[in-house]
Amino acid sequence: MKLDPQDLAQITDTTVGHYNEVADDFREGTRDHDVSQNINALLRHIEGAAPFQILDFGCGPGRDLQTFTAMGHIAVGLDGTERFTEMARADSGCEVWQQNFLKLDLPAERFDGIFANAVLFHVPRQELPRVLRELHATLKPRGVLFSSNPRGDNKEGWNGSRYGSYHDLENWRELLTEAGFVELEHYFRPPGLPIEQQPWLASVWRKA
Repeated sequence: MKLDPQDLAQITDTTVGHYNEVADDFREGTRDHDVSQNINALLRHIEGAAPFQILDFGCGPGRDLQTFTAMGHIAVGLDGTERFTEMARADSGCEVWQQNFLKLDLPAERFDGIFANAVLFHVPRQELPRVLRELHATLKPRGVLFSSNPRGDNKEGWNGSRYGSYHDLENWRELLTEAGFVELEHYFRPPGLPIEQQPWLASVWRKA
């Protein structure tokens, strides 16, 4: 079913509104999440000498901005949620942009890497090819994109007051390849469990 501009606006407003309402609880509930596997997956594929320019796409309250900064990198956050951008600026001291994911305004070839952890699944399927091309364009030549999303059977819709689009590996590969990326690696999370207990698909891609 084709989503019209009014549908897309409702998806954005309702999902962002949810995160604004739960921002404090979300920060406390995710403060101690260990995503070092994901951060390392991004960084080990970036070419050249550190420090790297990193875009934390969907940075939330800024937990990972603090990690990248502590590692010596130059991190910029981006989120659609007003409360999260306020928190991220205050907690990390980094530059943080508040932007609607469906109306991005990104500089060309600015970043060595993009860290899109648990965020791109909020982009409706019909809009995802364009958003991926915009992320591709803001990477430097041979830059690296990391993404992690709840995996699914290529369906989308509402989960309470949040909208999500849930892809399997084959469909995700097709989307990223069409956007101009080459796969570097993928894995399922949490580590060390049977695959039926690993709901997250993580993948790393190079700008072709």
